[in-house]
Amino acid sequence: MKALLLTAPSQLQLVDFPEPKPAEDEVLVRVRACGICGSDVHGWDGSSGRRNPPLIMGHEASGEIVATGPRVSMWKVGDRVTFDSTIYCGQCRFCRAGQVNLCENRRVVGVSPSEYKQHGAFAEFLALPARILYRLPDTVPFEQAAMVEPVSIAVHAVQRIKIAAGSTAVVVGSGMIGLLVIQALRWAGAGQVIAVDLADNRLALARKLGATHALNSGSVDVAAEVLRLTNGLGADTSFEVVGFSPTVNLALAVLKRGGSCVLVGNLSPRTQDFPLQAAVTKELTITGSCASAGEYPLCLDLIARGVINVKPMIETVAPLAEGAEWFSRLSAKDGGKYMKVILKPTPDGKP
Repeated sequence: MKALLLTAPSQLQLVDFPEPKPAEDEVLVRVRACGICGSDVHGWDGSSGRRNPPLIMGHEASGEIVATGPRVSMWKVGDRVTFDSTIYCGQCRFCRAGQVNLCENRRVVGVSPSEYKQHGAFAEFLALPARILYRLPDTVPFEQAAMVEPVSIAVHAVQRIKIAAGSTAVVVGSGMIGLLVIQALRWAGAGQVIAVDLADNRLALARKLGATHALNSGSVDVAAEVLRLTNGLGADTSFEVVGFSPTVNLALAVLKRGGSCVLVGNLSPRTQDFPLQAAVTKELTITGSCASAGEYPLCLDLIARGVINVKPMIETVAPLAEGAEWFSRLSAKDGGKYMKVILKPTPDGKP
């Protein structure tokens, strides 16, 4: 099969790779669409340390089943599916409690930290445990279905805390996940959703997708403006979806006393400057959010009904052979101007 192989930091090659064989409890999926995640770009250049070559990356994907293992009974050849990016064991204490994202034995598709290697979906075929599959609604095309993984991250984050009807939420970062969080917040009942970013084009899209206000943090005192928009109170909730000190501090600074912040961004391993006194004296609730935990059926339904609109965020759909070129573009200084790039290892209709 053809696969896009990471052979060294910042080096991708389209290669012939052995086709995987499904184990007894696995299925073989023909990959029809796979999105390039920001974490893939940071893995590609070696900065994250979680994409050690040689590796086939890619975890935001959809396709159709072409073979099943002998112990698989709920799926058949031809079924249109997507899959959880987390391969959870289903047996540990967290899995039994429904917290599959915290599985003690978790592996992530398309990731290779020091402790394991799990090839991903930038390839024509991928073998996966049947337990992590989800059926696609008939009305959702493969390209949109490849977006369900980031949608699930956003929905999981919004459901980590209670969103009161008509409340004010601030989303710091209007990239892919931020734009999806904005839509999930409107679905959850937030009345005022304030988008924050440095890029005006992203803020314009945030407005189109449901943000009631859009603030450029490079030209506006965001905390002061949030106070003005909330009659001097501050936001009820905030969501930080970037992942470094200045944006974490900003997400906390916009909150009212007793407010709640959900940390979603995971760009750096630690924050260097945490406003401890403000967090304590304002009695803020700070909540982490990791991946998702079974929200895929809900998210597929939200996409199918148009409640969460992923179409405006799909920048382009390109063949797998153009993958290396797109990674170079996305990693460039102006790479932030692009939204989601979807690669197609096998075009629709090709056997």
